[in-house]
Amino acid sequence: MRRILSVTLYNGNGIDLSGGNTISSQKPTLRAIAGKKIDDWEKYIIRSSTGKRVLAAFYRSSVYHFLSVKVNEFLDVKLLEEVSHYPLPRHIAIIMDGNRRFAKELGLSWEAGHIFGKEKIEEVLDWCFDLGIRVLTVYAFSTENFKRSEKEVKTLMSLLKEELDLAKEDSRIHKNKVRIRILGRLDSLPKDIQQSAQSIMELTQSYKTYHLNIALAYGGREEIIQAIQRMGGDIRKGKLKIKDISEKTVSSYLYTSGLPDPDLILRTSGEERISNFLLWQLAYSELYFCDVYWPALQKRDFLLAIRTYQQRKRRFGK
Repeated sequence: MRRILSVTLYNGNGIDLSGGNTISSQKPTLRAIAGKKIDDWEKYIIRSSTGKRVLAAFYRSSVYHFLSVKVNEFLDVKLLEEVSHYPLPRHIAIIMDGNRRFAKELGLSWEAGHIFGKEKIEEVLDWCFDLGIRVLTVYAFSTENFKRSEKEVKTLMSLLKEELDLAKEDSRIHKNKVRIRILGRLDSLPKDIQQSAQSIMELTQSYKTYHLNIALAYGGREEIIQAIQRMGGDIRKGKLKIKDISEKTVSSYLYTSGLPDPDLILRTSGEERISNFLLWQLAYSELYFCDVYWPALQKRDFLLAIRTYQQRKRRFGK
């Protein structure tokens, strides 16, 4: 069962948030409170209609919510301590997927899903500050997304412009010296968004402590094609010799020039594909697919992705 998050009180730990009485089989918080395996007990209880009603009432009660919050806070602290003892990824790239499905399962409009998705970026950026992860790249809008309905594209463009404009006045951006780059075909975007993008990039271009890359009107194949075209132009002008072309040369012509390749690529919503994202840069990235919609991503999900990355042995083809 894919986890979703209540827009008001509850967080996805075993509660049916759609308004019905179905009880999820996922109850990590209850197991943590009990301190023992209780699968058989749960199965016995939910066989009866009375048991289902009692459990449904408990999972919706303020007592359960209080206990959930406290247990979750404790688990988050323990996981954070564990993650902090091992090398952290320098660069995390995220394919933010599941806004519309998140909204649909909560009975909300798809517009609301995109709004919650936009706000989640700010939250994840704070997590990166907390951990000291220096580079974050988010896949906000692909070249293929232009094929969506005109209304949805306009809504997304409006939200993106709003976020870019707000970033200019965001104290966290300036306090933490975050350089913001927009990766993609800016010339394919509306003029007002092009202006907002150029403005925030110019405003933060001197910052070097953190990097936030927003893939907007982005396609991995398109990025490589553009790099080839630019190299061809420089060869024609005599600025580049064919024999001198190397991996380092190609990387220098990409949107991410000067940045390390992603150590970890995280995709939300349970889908397991790359979707034309950072095709050159991900050659040796670790991939992690999270079975939770993007707006419902919690810090623990983020930390678990990092902990999984830390447990893998990166060989880089050796």
